Amino acid sequence: VQLQASGGGLVQAGDSLRLSCAASGRTFGSYVMGWFRQAPGKEREFVAGITWSGGSTYYEDSVKGRFTISRTNAKNTVYLQMNSLKPEETAVYYCAARTRAGISSRRYDYDYWGQGTLVTVSS
Repeated sequence: VQLQASGGGLVQAGDSLRLSCAASGRTFGSYVMGWFRQAPGKEREFVAGITWSGGSTYYEDSVKGRFTISRTNAKNTVYLQMNSLKPEETAVYYCAARTRAGISSRRYDYDYWGQGTLVTVSS
């Protein structure tokens, strides 16, 4: 499985941005998908996850109510809609795929990773 994240860029605080992650392979629809982010000098952290059907989602507390993860299996794509962005959310955002069932917030539970897309939020 290859994952290609896109949609990052430079925005101002309070702006919105939508990230996309396109996956190769015919088994995308069976994967749990997650978004992580890594700010300079910090550990990679979980942002959001979604089950294979899209029926369940899970968010890191600080993004609840502002970020929305979704997926379109017919297009092998997962999205992260980010609203009301904050400067401290400047980071490289990664999408990841997990072959086992259940959303996990642990990076080591994900089997495939995209290359990341940089989001810069200016104050």
